[in-house]
Amino acid sequence: MIPPENRVERISTLGVEAEIAWDEAVDPDGINDEMRPLMRMTIPRRLRDRGIDDFPIGVTAGRCWVLLFGFIPIDYDDLCLAELEPPRRFLERSKMSLFAVWEHERVIEPLPEPAVGCTVRDRLGFEFKPLPGRVPGLPRLARAVIGFFFSHRHRRLQRRDSARLG
Repeated sequence: MIPPENRVERISTLGVEAEIAWDEAVDPDGINDEMRPLMRMTIPRRLRDRGIDDFPIGVTAGRCWVLLFGFIPIDYDDLCLAELEPPRRFLERSKMSLFAVWEHERVIEPLPEPAVGCTVRDRLGFEFKPLPGRVPGLPRLARAVIGFFFSHRHRRLQRRDSARLG
């Protein structure tokens, strides 16, 4: 179980229908649009023309490279979808270079009627790989960086949503 000090959560309310938010959340172009310009993530060649909701469940789909500013490799993600409930939820449970466990759960819920829109909730959790010696403050630093990055992603979601409304 991932300890609370290794968890981050971000929530946004969007004016777009939940189904549209889902389609964008599982599309590699939609994922990268959220990350830009800070990062970009590659998708294994054999899966490039598919959404992540078409990836196999419970097995590593392949290595995805995380590229700072879209071109500097800084990490990898051995992407593995642990659970999938289209068009509402996915849970990624993967391994990365620094993390023995990386969990990303996204839940998309429609707003109660008569409102139009949805909430998007990202829950992140991580467990470090064994490191030589103890590194004081590392969980706090990781939480801050992950929190910053997912705040950026949610600002991008909101900006995309605002652009749609014109």
